[in-house]
Amino acid sequence: MTEAQVSSPNPARSSRRAITRRFAQIGLMIVFQAVLLFAAAGTVGWWPGWAYLGLYLFLIAVNAIAILPNDRGLIEERGQPKEAMRAWDRTFARVTAVLGPAILVVGGLEARFGWPPAIPLWLQVVGGVVMTLAYLLFSWAMSANRFFSTIVRVQKDRGHTVVSSGPYRFVRHPAYAGTVVIGLATPLLLGSAWALVPGVLTSAAIVVRTALEDQTLQRELDGYAEYARRVRFRLVPGVW
Repeated sequence: MTEAQVSSPNPARSSRRAITRRFAQIGLMIVFQAVLLFAAAGTVGWWPGWAYLGLYLFLIAVNAIAILPNDRGLIEERGQPKEAMRAWDRTFARVTAVLGPAILVVGGLEARFGWPPAIPLWLQVVGGVVMTLAYLLFSWAMSANRFFSTIVRVQKDRGHTVVSSGPYRFVRHPAYAGTVVIGLATPLLLGSAWALVPGVLTSAAIVVRTALEDQTLQRELDGYAEYARRVRFRLVPGVW
């Protein structure tokens, strides 16, 4: 065995480590969300909290089944450390790291203290259905885009090219469109009108990030400006 063979990393082993790291991140996120929900509600008997967690777990499983067999590199990319984030993207990450959990905390507190106005059961069901559809759109975008990442970067190390298949035929940032809707549907599922405040702020932050990412891609990714001329709208066809 040569020195080069000894020192070179095993790609399969590195891939397994990256995938394991990503699933560990997801597992910790689920536990974190459960603690926020039920600590704020003051009880583990709050059914909207369990409905949210169950739906979230189901959708994560669907996502993994759709992505993992076809593109492990995507899972590896999403699990990598994020040292090279742009300043504005780091700001976005910090803002959403507060606003996202705030949706769950406010929802739990409203359930504990009974703040008005009450959300009717039928609207909670609608919120769950809409959240599911929005997350499926997110998963569709992820499965169509092998360069899908948690940070804004042109992945020259992975041969980054423009993706125009799947939902990218209709809007340039379908995953963000789904995330905006999730931020508005989650408070409804939790039965919390007050949780719409951080939900709306989260969605607004995503709209801002969409604009900044789109500008970055038009400057730095070959072919993206021409793609933007063909697919005119960022999030909502006919609107923006």
